[in-house]
Amino acid sequence: MRGGTFLQSGLCWGALGLVALAAAAFPTNNAEARRHHRSQAASAESYQPSYSSIVVDANSGAIMQATNADSPRHPASLTKIMTLYLLFERLEQGKIKLNTELPVSAHAAAQAPSKLGLKPGETISVETAIRAIVTKSANDVAVIVAEALGGDEPSFARSMTAKARALGMVQTFYRNASGLPDEQQITTARDQAILGRAIQDRFPNYYRYFATRTFEFRGHTIRNHNHLLGAIDGLDGIKTGYIHESGFNIVTSIRRANRHIIAVVFGGRSAEARDARVRSLIDNNINIAAIKRTAPPVIEGWETAQARKEIREEDRTGSAQVPVPVRVAAVSPPASDAPLPGSTDPIKPTAVKTVTVHPGAMQTAALSPLPSDSRQLSPAVGINPANITTVATVRSEEPSPIPLPVPQPASNKPGVLGTLPAKVASADPTVPASTIAAVAVKPRSGWIIQVGALPDEKEARQRLETAQNKAKDLLGKADPFTERIEKGDKVLFRARFAGLEKIQAEAACKHLKRSDIPCMMLKN
Repeated sequence: MRGGTFLQSGLCWGALGLVALAAAAFPTNNAEARRHHRSQAASAESYQPSYSSIVVDANSGAIMQATNADSPRHPASLTKIMTLYLLFERLEQGKIKLNTELPVSAHAAAQAPSKLGLKPGETISVETAIRAIVTKSANDVAVIVAEALGGDEPSFARSMTAKARALGMVQTFYRNASGLPDEQQITTARDQAILGRAIQDRFPNYYRYFATRTFEFRGHTIRNHNHLLGAIDGLDGIKTGYIHESGFNIVTSIRRANRHIIAVVFGGRSAEARDARVRSLIDNNINIAAIKRTAPPVIEGWETAQARKEIREEDRTGSAQVPVPVRVAAVSPPASDAPLPGSTDPIKPTAVKTVTVHPGAMQTAALSPLPSDSRQLSPAVGINPANITTVATVRSEEPSPIPLPVPQPASNKPGVLGTLPAKVASADPTVPASTIAAVAVKPRSGWIIQVGALPDEKEARQRLETAQNKAKDLLGKADPFTERIEKGDKVLFRARFAGLEKIQAEAACKHLKRSDIPCMMLKN
């Protein structure tokens, strides 16, 4: 009994001792927790990534807000927008399919998180890869795509940079496909807004993947890092990103009541701070955005790279390529004078003559850099697109000229033009289209400027109208024309102005680039 009592008493005193020890230790642990919390708070306060932002009216092309929009920033996982752009391009070309299986390499599997955790030797379908990149922002999957399309990641990164240049993203450089830290991988808010617009204009069917909120992978539900999906009315994408050097970044697209804006934020101190800032930008601008689309689509100018390739080939071989004859047939009303300098009247373009174009090696000229963030853009004022010539490329050897048709008098009926002399080639149905030559006219001297190459002739004409209204003093007497070109199974329409001296062409291109209209000078 005494032994049992002594044991019970010892246990009681031992328990009381443990309680007392815990009570004594609690203030110390609580103080350490408070110090740790204060340390974290101080660290958060000292974290000040560089901020920049831009809001673009996708309907008009106008810049609605810009802060440090041309300052260099690290894109982080916004990089994957371009990775997907190139993937969508291959899908559109039919070179791969959504069910194509992509192999996992050791290099891809070794990427740092965020990742799916795939093993070397496994495969992943293209569609699953798209969803993993959009939602999980999986770095391993981005590299899998890069290696499948480019052979290796560095080669693919060079293709990404080349595509950025073709889109007019002049300050963007890619070194990897994922956005993992690399001090040489830089972009700007303005360039990311261009890409955010371009990927929608070019791939509307594939762009819908950016609206994916969750997807299932091997029994797990993966949620999109973009928590604004479903939280902001009309927000349909597109991508978030974060590395310590960049802060929290986002590109968003909002469609509401026929309005469409792109809002970009770099340098958020947290995901919540970034989201709050982009919400504010959206709320401040969506209701004053244009309700009608007047801006031309953002399409890459692959013909620019092709022209430079031809120049390099000519320099290497010492001989120019054989020019391709071009057939043109167009009738335009008489020209009218351009507005006086400073006039706000709509431009009345010079009538376009029928010409024979012989595209060969082209000379390009360097242009001034993009202007500062403070500029404001205005929607284009329409002009009569009937005054623009369409030029079609004929893939054949240059034939002998066909005799001119006999001129016919103009019709007396109001609004009806008669056949004008020396304007069109023979329309004899017995002559094959590939052997019809344009009537030779006095060649244009000087320089040509090109303001885009678009998949639709109507869009090319609209681009010419927009450009001519933006630079009416410089292009009032230039000759606008469109030129149809083919590359494989792809057809584009070049939008060009001819009849310019070099100094005029340089001034026009500089002026147009300030209005975010691409421009390239070509020696005629």
